[in-house]
Amino acid sequence: MSIDPTTTTAWQALQDLADVFTIDLREEFDNDDNRVADFTARASDLYVDMSKSLLTREVRDALLSLAAECKVEEYRDAMFAGDKINVTEGRSVLHTALRRKQGDTLTVDGQDVIGDVHAELDKVYDFANRVRSGQWRGITGKPITHVVNIGIGGSDLGPKMAYEALKPYVQDGLECRFVSNIDPSDIYENTVDLDAETTLFIIASKTFTTLETLTNARLARTWLLDQLRDQGIVTEDSESEAIAKHFVAVSTALDKVAEFGIDPDNAFGFWDWVGGRYSVDSAIGTSLVVAIGPENFAEFLAGFRAIDEHFANEPAEGNVPLLLGLLNVWYVNFLGAESHAVLPYVQYLHRFPAYMQQLTMESNGKSVRSDGSYTEYDTGEIFWGEPGTNGQHAFYQLIHQGTRLIPCDFIAVANPAHGLKDGETDVHELLLANFFAQTKALAFGKTEEEVRAEGTEEKIVPARIFEGNKPSTSIMAPELSPKVLGELIALYEHITFVEGAVWGIDSFDQWGVELGKQLAKDLTPAVAGDEKALRETDASTRALIDYYRNERE
Repeated sequence: MSIDPTTTTAWQALQDLADVFTIDLREEFDNDDNRVADFTARASDLYVDMSKSLLTREVRDALLSLAAECKVEEYRDAMFAGDKINVTEGRSVLHTALRRKQGDTLTVDGQDVIGDVHAELDKVYDFANRVRSGQWRGITGKPITHVVNIGIGGSDLGPKMAYEALKPYVQDGLECRFVSNIDPSDIYENTVDLDAETTLFIIASKTFTTLETLTNARLARTWLLDQLRDQGIVTEDSESEAIAKHFVAVSTALDKVAEFGIDPDNAFGFWDWVGGRYSVDSAIGTSLVVAIGPENFAEFLAGFRAIDEHFANEPAEGNVPLLLGLLNVWYVNFLGAESHAVLPYVQYLHRFPAYMQQLTMESNGKSVRSDGSYTEYDTGEIFWGEPGTNGQHAFYQLIHQGTRLIPCDFIAVANPAHGLKDGETDVHELLLANFFAQTKALAFGKTEEEVRAEGTEEKIVPARIFEGNKPSTSIMAPELSPKVLGELIALYEHITFVEGAVWGIDSFDQWGVELGKQLAKDLTPAVAGDEKALRETDASTRALIDYYRNERE
């Protein structure tokens, strides 16, 4: 279904609009009493205000025409139906099936996908309940107090972000930690103060071959057995029992799971139609289910489902993921934006920008369309951000007065998890005052006349001017509940889909991560001292390895 968007009538119309495009948001708001209503929409619990975007009705209409000419809605329907829209891998793209209701039907390649999902989900729920209730016990009969998730990429970023976001929902007496980096400091710091008798490891790797994950899993196994041996708890004869009681897996490679020492009955699977960065609502989220419980995880899934249904059914004019995806295309392809800031004014969402980086940049960092032809237009955005007022004291200077166009998404909730006061001051209201102020300042700025009227010394007047017309979208919700978190994730999944559909790229493969992984395997012997392997590499890499080997104590 790949269409070169530059060949469409709408693309040319947008280019014509961009060539002469100017906007003064002050004038737009002064002259248009309906602007806020016309550029605000709701998607389930999410209230999305696009009125401070660099949008006019004419631009919006042209963007909707572009979506129509690029057959975005048809492509969306093909995804939901299980068509193999991941063309380079010949796979369906069915992360949306992970949150469909039990009893729904969807058959792909003769398989009842929804039935499979709920069968696996029931296994995860049963396991989580056993851990949470204390029924699952370690080798010495003590209940589990710490769960360490070992994975990387989507097997780490998703559950880690969601765990941090939903900490108020975590069961007392349980803590989850997350290990991903192959740097040994990561697993050291996450295990050094733990008690092996009460620690459970979840090894998350679909193929059970991921280099970083399996290396860390073996280090964890060594740590566990060494500690239990030192305490006289296990002998060589009881090692396998200890591993079975302290390790479970999220994988479909049951033979490799068993070879590691994990009971295959304690392995939870998922499917090749789920990309890692789209898998937090699958068995990859097992650590999250243990932490917050099956009921809360079901609410998490309900949030995803609500946005799925909105995206699938809402007419284009009010379809929030469609509109936001098209808005990003406008910024990237016609106004020259290269990056996009995600700014949550919710501390619990402090890992959300990192999660967005993988979701968006691994999906849409492509230069080849689905038909194999090269794009002649920009794709993808550099996503980045930090929570709340932290960012204000770091990089907002560049956004406000720099030379780059940086669209920003501001995220906030009306009700905090912890309503604290500083004397008579409601601290959450102080936070939201900053949230509202930043989008207002970006949109409307401060004019030269206003700066002078404040009595500013003339020579520094230029430095005090704020140009304004810096675009932002505000996303608000009642609270950061499991359901709302699911809605936020699904919103960005579908925004990413819309962009990829317009650009005609395959947003669901990730070949770009493969080359470096293969080269790392090839270079490992050289790093370890193999002179022949060292001579076969390039001069720069050879010099770097020489430096390392000379400095390594």
